[in-house]
Amino acid sequence: MDRSLTLEIVRVTEAAALASARWMGRGKKDAADQGATSAMRAVLNTIPMDGTIVIGEGEMDEAPMLYIGEKVGNGGNAVDIAVDPLEGTNIVASGLWNAIAVIAIADAGTLLNAPDMYMDKIAVGPKAKGKVSIANSVTENLQAVAKALDKDISEVTATLLDRPRHDLIVEEIRNAGARIKFIPDGDVAAAINTCFEHTGVDILFGIGGAPEGVLAAAAIKCLGGDIQGRLMPEDDGQRMRCKQMGIECVDQILTLDDMVKGDDVLFAATGVTDGELLKGVHYAGKDIANTETVVMRAKSGTLRFIKSTHSLSKKPNLVMV
Repeated sequence: MDRSLTLEIVRVTEAAALASARWMGRGKKDAADQGATSAMRAVLNTIPMDGTIVIGEGEMDEAPMLYIGEKVGNGGNAVDIAVDPLEGTNIVASGLWNAIAVIAIADAGTLLNAPDMYMDKIAVGPKAKGKVSIANSVTENLQAVAKALDKDISEVTATLLDRPRHDLIVEEIRNAGARIKFIPDGDVAAAINTCFEHTGVDILFGIGGAPEGVLAAAAIKCLGGDIQGRLMPEDDGQRMRCKQMGIECVDQILTLDDMVKGDDVLFAATGVTDGELLKGVHYAGKDIANTETVVMRAKSGTLRFIKSTHSLSKKPNLVMV
């Protein structure tokens, strides 16, 4: 895969972030998502690649653009593309933390084509890689992370979505003596945060979207951490959908390498609202906006934080060819 795509995908997430940030706190999540999706697709189609959306906004009959199977790019090497134009639509609508625009690109056939359903997940940073398992109890995993990080278990911070379905996990974390950081939405950002010590997050637990699990896996592969997942189909129709997408054993534990094969993967995320890892879009005047993006490549291990200043009047529809 052409390494020049590294900076090209920054343009993609920046455009999506800029298009959605105007809606922060305005209570209109669909408008924010539509803005991000339209901008992301427009920029994707200027990039020299033959891209296929494998993780996107939904099936072709559910999403008008960036649907699973859609072709994007203007010619080049064949690549798989996973996107979430706005991870945290409710976050933006409510003016909360940690909304991001996200993309991952890898060689064709290497990203798991995850169906749109729930996935149980566990994620940790590099120091705890290989030390945890989704098959183990919450307590066992917390103990393993504490040992790997040379912390007392009372100093370990677990993060998970604030949902009733996690009540038993929350109870076990508390009984083990660890700390909890709840998130309202956005478990891609939360999973990535486990790989950065300054975010204060040590392990992610719980059930979220399967597509988001693949996006998180792409970033975590670049960062040297670890993630495991298990699909949770809710009915026979979802089980059949898994098989149609090439997942024969629906109940298997999906490892990092199952979700992202090989090491030639690129990942980028731009902050839409402020978070632990990235600042959101800030306006310096009616025509000027500042963004912060993290972009990484697994093959080289390169990690970049890019701060950009945008003159919006010079970017019609947020696209500069």
